[in-house]
Amino acid sequence: MSKLGTLGARLHRGEIGYDFIKNRKIWYGLSILITITAIVGLAVRGLNMGIEFQGGAVFNTPKNTAVSVSQAEEYAETASGHDAIVQKLGDGSMRIQVAGIDTDAANKIKNTLADDLKIDSEQINAELVGPSWGDQIADKAWQGLGIFLFLVVIYLAIAFEWRMALAAFVALIHDITITVGIYALVGFEVTPGTVIGLLTILGYSLYDTVVVFDSLKEQTKDLTKQTRWTYSDVANRSINSTLVRSINTTVVALLPVAGLLFIGGGVLGAGMLNDISLSLFVGLAAGAYSSIFIATPLVADLKEREPQMKALKKRVLAKRAKGETEVRDDDEVYTDEPEDAAPAVVGPRHQPASRSRGRGRPSGKRR
Repeated sequence: MSKLGTLGARLHRGEIGYDFIKNRKIWYGLSILITITAIVGLAVRGLNMGIEFQGGAVFNTPKNTAVSVSQAEEYAETASGHDAIVQKLGDGSMRIQVAGIDTDAANKIKNTLADDLKIDSEQINAELVGPSWGDQIADKAWQGLGIFLFLVVIYLAIAFEWRMALAAFVALIHDITITVGIYALVGFEVTPGTVIGLLTILGYSLYDTVVVFDSLKEQTKDLTKQTRWTYSDVANRSINSTLVRSINTTVVALLPVAGLLFIGGGVLGAGMLNDISLSLFVGLAAGAYSSIFIATPLVADLKEREPQMKALKKRVLAKRAKGETEVRDDDEVYTDEPEDAAPAVVGPRHQPASRSRGRGRPSGKRR
């Protein structure tokens, strides 16, 4: 842990760093490849929509039903002629979901299940779910997503600038597309919990991006007044200075979500936990990735297109080629550092007063 803290401090001071901006084409290509894979998976396999969106019936058996999950699933599919989803609950009861059936079919399936499970039909609780409820949830989710994205773009455009708002918007769409594509490839059931998870990851995805943007805005206030660093240099410094914090917050957030997904859903068999935990797990990981490898490099690309930034880049490159030194207003001289060194913070540096200042001078006091 001490080594990690030392690494974070050195990254923040610019003593070491990785050139994320220089390799941005690699990150763009990787993101495009992942996004295309997600879209293809979504188009080919589609989403496994839950009963709340398709409509159907849910049958709840009594406690301590003496039948295995696989056997109950076989009984339900034989009785209904449709695919069935069976979940074993903590008290020994079972939740059997069958999509795409009406009231008459539900009553017949209930009686057949009672005979197969060797229990009284009155002990099975049957609930019909209409697809209109799921449609309402989907409509509300799309409305919430649209309002959220609109407010985010407006806020970032006012607090920072429109280029950062555009980059954050692209990163959010990137995260949502990957998360939905993973759902299609894995085949997990899409339920209202999934929708809640997708809306939740938007805030997490935006958090790291705003942290980097805030650092970038602070360090580029008087960027055009110097000839030492380009906009891409300072953007790279902003990523490195917040890198360890982004990794720490992401790992801390992923640990409990991973517990829900792998232990709760996988080991304990609580399938309903998969609905929200998978979207949170994939979304958090994708959000951390996009804030570092997509959003900030995209801002640097957009800013470098500005005429003043193009002129600054020419001056900086010309000065580096000549190997000149830069004299600042405080009469301090800075020599050019190696190309692989991480860029320093733009702006004058204020050195602490020397402790030896005033030594050997008469104090002015008379004895």
